[in-house]
Amino acid sequence: MGVLNVTPNSFSDGGRWFDTDAAIAHGQSMLSSGADLIDVGGESTAPGNDAVSVAEEIDRVAPVISALAGQGALISCDTMHAETARAAWKAGAKIINDVSGGMVDSEMFSVVAEIMGENPEVSYLCQHWRGHLKDANRLAVYENPHLEVWQELRERLEVMRERGDIDLRRVIIDPGLGFSKQGDQDWDVLANLDTYLGRGFPVLVGPSRKRFLADYETHAVERHARDDVTASLAFFCALKGAWAVRVHQVEPVVVGIRALEKLKEFHEPRTVL
Repeated sequence: MGVLNVTPNSFSDGGRWFDTDAAIAHGQSMLSSGADLIDVGGESTAPGNDAVSVAEEIDRVAPVISALAGQGALISCDTMHAETARAAWKAGAKIINDVSGGMVDSEMFSVVAEIMGENPEVSYLCQHWRGHLKDANRLAVYENPHLEVWQELRERLEVMRERGDIDLRRVIIDPGLGFSKQGDQDWDVLANLDTYLGRGFPVLVGPSRKRFLADYETHAVERHARDDVTASLAFFCALKGAWAVRVHQVEPVVVGIRALEKLKEFHEPRTVL
């Protein structure tokens, strides 16, 4: 999953793709580099950034989604707002990527149910969330991070199940690295991906350039300092069986995962001689 921030203030690449034409071109470039899908977002969740009106968010993402989806690309829309989700779907998005798990907008689940009723190909991506990143220090309190994250994700899934109008077969889960988590808490979640795998839901993991990787930065010249460690963790996620990894720098991740797939062609179960 290639990250496409159509924003002036995202934590990693804010402003680079804010122009609609530049965003479309970057999306095309990531697809050419081997991305399977593009995640288009119009509001930064980074600490200190002001909320964007729904109208502004839609104006940012809708033309980009329309252009890329019109070229046959699989598009997800990174939004916490129900009306943006509806507009993104109308523009051609097939996945609603809600980092709040339906906790910011009380209408999100209703809109997701409506969209799924209209198009059974649409999926909903439910991320673990405790609140906005500005409250991260206060909210990042755990005794057993990976288990508590799963318990809280399961609560959101249960809300959807009790509604009865959302197809849980079309729900993807994301443990939300960097959201309401700090340092070793993120590493704990990542090291215990098995907690989320095998639950009957595809799992997305988004380690790309997150702050918990700061100790592993390299002196990169033409890429972000955290892209190398991001790629390494993406390979780990792929080996574990994650459905997708969400990354800013697509090409090295794609190359590495293709190499892993090649290895699988020659792997044989261990035999006792």
